[in-house]
Amino acid sequence: MKINDSEYDFELGRILTEIKSSGAKLVGLQFPEGLKVHAVEIADVIEKKTGATTIIFIDPCYGACDLKEVPGMDLLIHFGHTEFL
Repeated sequence: MKINDSEYDFELGRILTEIKSSGAKLVGLQFPEGLKVHAVEIADVIEKKTGATTIIFIDPCYGACDLKEVPGMDLLIHFGHTEFL
């Protein structure tokens, strides 16, 4: 399934703006199980539009309280089914 055909708003414009404005070079992407089908396509868009390198975390994720920490990672983008600021 393509992200444009998805029922979810991944806010890619907002994400791309944040990556560019922060100067992030290494960006982690974390998805709950149901959204992992979109991970590679989202990572490709981010890399092509920003020049950043992405890391997709494939281990199980149990919500916003289960954030991944990686030394050297400039930014973590946590996707979920509900908006979280």
